[in-house]
Amino acid sequence: MGEQEQESVELEAGEVMEEQPTTDDQSDYSSWPPAIRFDIPPHKTYHFSRHFRASSNPNNFLKGVKWSPDGSCFLTSSDDNTLSLFTLPDYDNCTDENSCSSAAIEDSFPASLALTEGEAIYDYCWYPYMSASDPVSCVFATTTRDHPIHLWDTSTGQLRCTYRAYDAMDEITAAFSIGFNPTGTKIFAGYNKSIRIFDIHRPGRDFQQHSTIQGNKEGQSGIISSIAFSPSHTGMLATGSYSQTTAIHREDNMELLYVLHGQEGGVTHVQFSKDGNYLYTGGRKDPYILCWDIRNTVEIVYKLYRSTESTNQRIQFDTEPYGRYLGTGGQDGLVHMYDLQTGQWVSSFQAASDTVSGFSFHPFLPMAATSSGHRRFVGLDESDEELSLTLRDDENCASVWGFSVYSAEDYAANTSLGDSNGQLDQENS
Repeated sequence: MGEQEQESVELEAGEVMEEQPTTDDQSDYSSWPPAIRFDIPPHKTYHFSRHFRASSNPNNFLKGVKWSPDGSCFLTSSDDNTLSLFTLPDYDNCTDENSCSSAAIEDSFPASLALTEGEAIYDYCWYPYMSASDPVSCVFATTTRDHPIHLWDTSTGQLRCTYRAYDAMDEITAAFSIGFNPTGTKIFAGYNKSIRIFDIHRPGRDFQQHSTIQGNKEGQSGIISSIAFSPSHTGMLATGSYSQTTAIHREDNMELLYVLHGQEGGVTHVQFSKDGNYLYTGGRKDPYILCWDIRNTVEIVYKLYRSTESTNQRIQFDTEPYGRYLGTGGQDGLVHMYDLQTGQWVSSFQAASDTVSGFSFHPFLPMAATSSGHRRFVGLDESDEELSLTLRDDENCASVWGFSVYSAEDYAANTSLGDSNGQLDQENS
């Protein structure tokens, strides 16, 4: 690993931010990104299923999907320990309603990259300033069972470097969750009752370790299963645990600020609102996403329903670019949309015939990606090959959806669209 460690990651947040795409040419709307219409069902723009059935494991299924920060591609994780990268062919045609006419027969286009890890993939995340115009920044991190944290180069498919943590027996211990801090200089990794922090410019075994349990046994116990940072530069991060708790910490010294109780299952996903004032948490076999006001954590603000009562899978949710609406998958194959100002259900659409485990909004276009699938058990008189042939095209698949947007006139008339959680702020003031 000597050469890989010396190569390191020369990522400077300020330099990469200058490479981010501009939107000065988007003059069709009074504001960019355009405001999505959820009263009109989205149309399927791209579809991928054959790629995931070429695996040696006919029982393969998808576990999640995440857009890159620059929106040029998305990354999927599947049960065959493979991460697949799909690059959008042309932004101009992304919202073409007829571009997916043959999706039910063949994949819309092949994956540009497929990386196979040695063991089950626990978590993965993009470098926050990733930009396709700067190959140095095109990396993502993964953590897998019994392996160190890997940093992969999406341009070459090569391993850029590794970050290794060791236990008391001096054996490598795997992180259960990972996340880059907002400046992109550190990787925060969740372990059992602890968080380790790696400097991305120093690959190897150098890290800072912070226990999530305080001396008096108070704090957050269990495996740290998810990590999210506040986007409002308040210096806070949230950690979810399989002990059914969510904790809020200061990023600079990992001081514990709050511990939130209320999830019925182990917390598998945490995400801040765009303004950083609210936190959304979801748990395993828990049918509700909980909304917390981190300025007043005495009680839950509201609950958002999703169908997850009988699945052990992680079910992802995401907020659209303006931060007013949240979309979530479920085991019923539906994607539900909720208004975060009121906590009310807005609409839903059928994304697959099986469990929708992953949902991710595009960072600035009116699009979203979904991933679906669950483990199927072969009967005594059924072979693996027969199981693979019985799958429908909208099962164990990934899809990209295009949404309708408001016209410039309608958008100007509805000025409240850009106000994230505005009504809740007024009610709580």
